[in-house]
Amino acid sequence: MIDIKFLRENPEAVKDNIRKKFQDEKLPLVDEVIDLDRERRDNLQEVETLRANRNKASKEIGTLMAQGKREEASKIKEEVAASKSKIEELSAREKEIDEEIKKRMMVIPQMIDPSVPIGRDDSENVEIQRFGEPVVPDFEIPYHTDIMESFDGIDLDAAGRVAGNGFYYLLGDIARLHSAVLSYARDFMINKGFTYVIPPYMIRSAVVDGVMSFAEMDAMMYKIEGEDLYLIGTSEHSMIGRFVDQIIPESEMPIHLTSYSPCFRKEKGAHGIEERGVYRIHQFEKQEMIVVCRPEESKEWYEKLWSYTVELFRSLDIPVRTLECCSGDLADLKVKSCDVEAWSPRQKKYFEVGSCSNLGDAQARRLRIRIQGEDGKRYLAHTLNNTVVAPPRMLIAFLENNLNADGTVNIPEVLRPYMGGKEKLVPKH
Repeated sequence: MIDIKFLRENPEAVKDNIRKKFQDEKLPLVDEVIDLDRERRDNLQEVETLRANRNKASKEIGTLMAQGKREEASKIKEEVAASKSKIEELSAREKEIDEEIKKRMMVIPQMIDPSVPIGRDDSENVEIQRFGEPVVPDFEIPYHTDIMESFDGIDLDAAGRVAGNGFYYLLGDIARLHSAVLSYARDFMINKGFTYVIPPYMIRSAVVDGVMSFAEMDAMMYKIEGEDLYLIGTSEHSMIGRFVDQIIPESEMPIHLTSYSPCFRKEKGAHGIEERGVYRIHQFEKQEMIVVCRPEESKEWYEKLWSYTVELFRSLDIPVRTLECCSGDLADLKVKSCDVEAWSPRQKKYFEVGSCSNLGDAQARRLRIRIQGEDGKRYLAHTLNNTVVAPPRMLIAFLENNLNADGTVNIPEVLRPYMGGKEKLVPKH
């Protein structure tokens, strides 16, 4: 949510930003907010005038009564009563206006960074850089669930009977590999100076409103029936929610945390062969990075965060690339975002395994997360988040890039302590 003062003073800039995001249907909202804001400020001024006149009249009544001028005092009392009624009417309208303004401001997109490329959707995202040499081996690489099944490592049929499509059982070495990757990612981030956190897996609606747009919430979140609770789609939601209504001393900045959680999402892709298996699912686990910092620090942290993900994937012998998300692919609260994509030698292309986002002060404004400077002044924090790893999707990249012709899977050196010292996984059939 942008600053209403900024919108008031720069309506054309806000409209231009909406056009860059190809959301022209939202353009009328800017003028509506300006009109409502003007009415609100006029109402406030009128209320202040009425209150001042009422206070003055109250004093006059006392004077007139003391002088025995009851008739004159009675007339002024009638005027005071009418003034009180008008104040109540205007105050009620003020609340209505505030709600109308908030409703519109919540869907007007955040101002994007000038460096963001302009494009309609993810097909117009821009490749920034590649890390590692993508290799296509001289043997056929099976589909990822077929690789897992060779280790007796996955059971989708049983999961379908128990929970429906979009769920899975991981077993044996594949389940251990899944946990090993998460444990390695946890320690990787701790060694970068991040504090490890396990957050709540459910959050209240007020926090949901603070961390994401309505469109994202509707597409992603599972609601707990009969409760004011939602299952988190990513630990970023409850991690940022931790700071709601907090005033944080500037001396504690920046706050950098890495969190583990299961994640629950309604969305499940159904377009093409790559949507089968465990590519898009309702439940998965993830290691996340969260940063709360001063506004002037957020650009530097953005560059650090995505580079950590690249470094981790390269340590597991997985080639990756980074893509700058174009304007039309940015969620409404994001200032700037990039995706990290891993190489799939089977598909002979890259696919998304993580996303890094700078949200500026959007979440902080909604959740009232403020920093208090040494001079006592308070200002909004900036928030960022980034995926460290999100298995089992990450396992697809791992298995394909570390698969040998004989069906064995190499375990990179950094992961061996988490796999009982194993250097290879050997298929059972």
